[in-house]
Amino acid sequence: MYFSFIVPVYNRPDEVDELLESLTKFTSNIPFEVVIIEDGSTIPCHSIIEKYSHKLTISYFFKPNSGPGDSRNFGMQNAKGDYFIILDSDCIIPSDYLTHVQKSLELEYVDCFGGPDAALDSFSDIQKAINFTMTSFLTTGGIRGGSEKVDKFQPRSFNMGLSKKAFEASNGFGNIHPGEDPDLSIRLWNLGFKTKLIKNAFVYHKRRISWEKFQIQVNKFGKARPILNSWYPEYAKITFWFPSLFLIGFLFSVLLTFFAIYIFIALYIFYFSLLFMSSLLTNKSLKIALYSIWAAVIQFYGYGKGFLLSFYKVVLLKKQPQVAFPELFFKK
Repeated sequence: MYFSFIVPVYNRPDEVDELLESLTKFTSNIPFEVVIIEDGSTIPCHSIIEKYSHKLTISYFFKPNSGPGDSRNFGMQNAKGDYFIILDSDCIIPSDYLTHVQKSLELEYVDCFGGPDAALDSFSDIQKAINFTMTSFLTTGGIRGGSEKVDKFQPRSFNMGLSKKAFEASNGFGNIHPGEDPDLSIRLWNLGFKTKLIKNAFVYHKRRISWEKFQIQVNKFGKARPILNSWYPEYAKITFWFPSLFLIGFLFSVLLTFFAIYIFIALYIFYFSLLFMSSLLTNKSLKIALYSIWAAVIQFYGYGKGFLLSFYKVVLLKKQPQVAFPELFFKK
């Protein structure tokens, strides 16, 4: 099996440098190539590609900006492998990653897989806190990539494998972003393809580096979910409502304190205490534990607010998603 790593990039040469450096440290002899797609960047990474051209088999393409989904499709169309592995440019890959992938596919082949993410010691405290809240079982992160209890796993495109056969049958990613990865997963299921989680095939994912960028990201996630639910109602779940219900419940709990009813706000305090202790035990840092509480607040608030707004516009008012939220759709 010949693997092609597909990496879209937009103005992130430093991230590409770290990613490619990690790929040079692979401990296996499994053959692979790297396909870098520069998505209309004004700060290109061509010099970084040249730096690794004698160490890795790399193809480099520059194209007009059309979003990550379309860029991934472009990369897969020009790749030589029969199995594609899609990565975000802000990922660092463990040296045994490809060994775990190949072993898992040999034991139980699927045409699409996903892997979890983790944080390196070198990540900033904010990055570690965000990573914790995005992967913890105490938050919505618990159903994203750290558990196989989900009945049908939806790989995320920062760490996602896709066979050439599945790509050609599905035509790859759509033009919604974010939300292009669950959209692709559902279309693959409807075409008869299977997906799975490979727990050992994790990557170190930096994510956003500021609270503001993180809030924008999770808010878009929230907006995208009711759109996907409207497209694929058979896959809608009550769990998608949890952040919004958490947000609404918190507001009511605060309101009830004015009437000397404290039981509900006490439950929220208990929850955040559990989150704090879990992060403290995981990260061994008081600062990161405190940051984790703030990251969870941003996660629930940003996602929950975006979900409610999208539900109101797309589901209740029946607006076309492209009209209601044009910022979520790239024009090809």
